[in-house]
Parts: sequence; structure tokens; C-alpha cells
Amino acid sequence: MRTLISGSDEQGVLTLCMNRPEVHNAFDAEMIRELTTALQAADKDKTVRMVVITGTGSCFSAGADLNWMRSQVMASQDENEGDALRLAELMRSLNYLSKPTIARINGAAFGGGLGLIAACDITVAVDNARFGLTEARLGLAPAVISPYVIRRIGEANARRYFLSAERFDSQRAYDIGLIQQSVAAEQLDEVIEESISHLLKSGPSAVAHCKKLVFNIAGHNADSQKIEDEYTARLIASLRVSGEGQEGLAAFLEKRKPDWISDQ
Repeated sequence: MRTLISGSDEQGVLTLCMNRPEVHNAFDAEMIRELTTALQAADKDKTVRMVVITGTGSCFSAGADLNWMRSQVMASQDENEGDALRLAELMRSLNYLSKPTIARINGAAFGGGLGLIAACDITVAVDNARFGLTEARLGLAPAVISPYVIRRIGEANARRYFLSAERFDSQRAYDIGLIQQSVAAEQLDEVIEESISHLLKSGPSAVAHCKKLVFNIAGHNADSQKIEDEYTARLIASLRVSGEGQEGLAAFLEKRKPDWISDQ
């Protein structure tokens, strides 16, 4: 089964659909590579006017794949850093794409899946979706996705949800700015089509300049982000090989409580 289904329509709307429904569209190395390649190709393709990202089935993306996480337990710090840098390249490619991006959030999003949402221009979710930045429960941190999530939800909300790792609903995601619209499942496609219609009325070159304008005024760009990515990749790699990170990942894989949770 292909991990990514992609296709463009006659209007130049490219849809990238994460296609691993059996694992809730979780990331692995192949999906990260395919998404990155597709986004970088779309950036150069003059026939592509915008990109829609979504998932197959009832989930947007559950974040890291279980088997991929299992391989990271045994990997060295350098190997973990390499994996993190590849994920960082995906997020950077999406965030700074010169074309408009729409997250069609058809269900739950956790970890890296939530990072994809934060890196998109327009974010629309079904009203029964659940969200979470659950890395701290594994003794880790949402390091690679943090620049995009913090810009999206703000420092105060990041300080709460990074630390507590609690899950929240679509209404809360709207309240903190992660998503821009929460709609009933049967309305999702209609609302996405409305967004596409609005974007198609804007000049393609003007849209690219508008995105660059926002980034420049906000004080960041792809080059400055790449420097930050080196820090976040080193951080998550060091956490994965640390005693706490190893215990957290092992506990998750073994479906038990980590040793920092008291039974009392």
C-alpha cells in the first residue's frame, strides 16, 4: 500500500493524503520522505496553485509510528539526530512553501501530526477531532515541531500543553488558534472547497509574496529556521538516548507506566 496518495485537479489543487489508516496515518521514515519530496516538487511546479494535506480514514495523523519509535530506542544519538533533521526538513518545506497550504483535518492529530497542522496556512477540522502534544509522557519533548506550534498557539498555551501533554478537543484547538474552523464532518469538504475558491481568486505571484511578507515581518524564514532545526534535532536526539527517554519509550512500547509515575 502506498503511504502517500497524491493528485492534482484541473485547477492546480494538489491533494496529499497520508495513507496508513491501519496505524492512524502515523509517520515513519518512508512517509516523511514521500511528503517532503512531494512538497518540494510542488514548490517548483508552476501548475500547482495550492496544496491540501489530509489523511485516509478517520484520523489525520497520530504522530510517530510505533515501529519507527521502536527503532529509535536502539538507535545512537547521531542516528536519532539524522531522523529528527529529516522530520525538520519536512516541516520546513511545508511551512515555507510558496503556495497556499490547507490542512483538511478529518480526525485526531497528535505529535508530529499536530506539527503539520501548525505549518499550514489554513486549518479546518471536524468538530469531533482530538489533539495533543503527548511527547512529555514519553520523557521527550515536541522539539522539531515546536517553532511552528509556538507561533500558532502562543507561548502561554505551549507552556501548558507541552508540559501537561493533555489532550484537548476541537473547540479548545480553535480557542487557542491551532485551527481556524471547526465544522461537522459532513460539512468538511464544502468548507475546504470554499477556501480553495477564495485562494483561486488571488493572483499566484501575489499569494507567494504575501506568504513571504508575513514571514519577513514576523522575523523568520527558511534559512533562519534551518539553524533552529539543528538545535531542536540535537535536543530530541539527546532526550531519546537519555535514561528518562529510554524508560519512557520502553514503557510506551511495553504498555506500562514509566517509573516516574507512582502507583500510590
